[in-house]
Amino acid sequence: MAKAPETANKKAATQLKIQAAAKADALAAKKTRRANKKTFAANGAKYAAEYKATEAAAVAARRDAKTNGGFYVPAQPKLVFVIRIRGTIGVDPKAKKVLRLFRLLQIHNGTFVKLNEATERMLRLIEPYVTYGYPSLKSIKDLILKRGFGKVNKQRVPISENAVIQDGLQLDSVQCVDDLIHEIFTVGDNFKATNNFLWPFKLSSPNGGFSSKTKLLHFLEGGEAGARGEEINALIKKML
Repeated sequence: MAKAPETANKKAATQLKIQAAAKADALAAKKTRRANKKTFAANGAKYAAEYKATEAAAVAARRDAKTNGGFYVPAQPKLVFVIRIRGTIGVDPKAKKVLRLFRLLQIHNGTFVKLNEATERMLRLIEPYVTYGYPSLKSIKDLILKRGFGKVNKQRVPISENAVIQDGLQLDSVQCVDDLIHEIFTVGDNFKATNNFLWPFKLSSPNGGFSSKTKLLHFLEGGEAGARGEEINALIKKML
């Protein structure tokens, strides 16, 4: 019986090694997914308890203030959600620069912005072209789960699984959707990286659209532009 050529034997041995390595990698990946699933579930439960405790503390503080004849003053909000409602025609160059900085390049684009002295000045500068307010936890969840896209290798990728977050962010503290939502809602230490990972939200026109007349007026004057506080949540709901 003819002996198999040495090259054929080497090739077969190499194939066996490749198959064994692939099997080991698949097994390791399966174990990692199982471990991650448990970790992510635990994180979600931890955050839910944290949100519930924060809300309960706020309710208790309001009751105490009312009982003592005082007023409850909540903490100053650290986050706003900004939606562009007007086009580029006639936009002041400084305002245009701020719109680019906030990544509001198109009408109905929306982004999260961390509130500080500098961003508050910028928001006042672009008030005629945007509307903004304080997003609730529910609004943040709905935006990310329903309209969330991440930046992975400069590509716009839907956040359909946690792997997208892991590949795009590569942060130990932000590994899953619950981590992402928590980082945005609490304006955590990695807010900047997390927010930059999120592609600007592309929202729909609200039911009935924006009137050309009301778009030019401030929200406090019965229009659409400028700060609208917690009323931004009703608008987000209409535009999802």
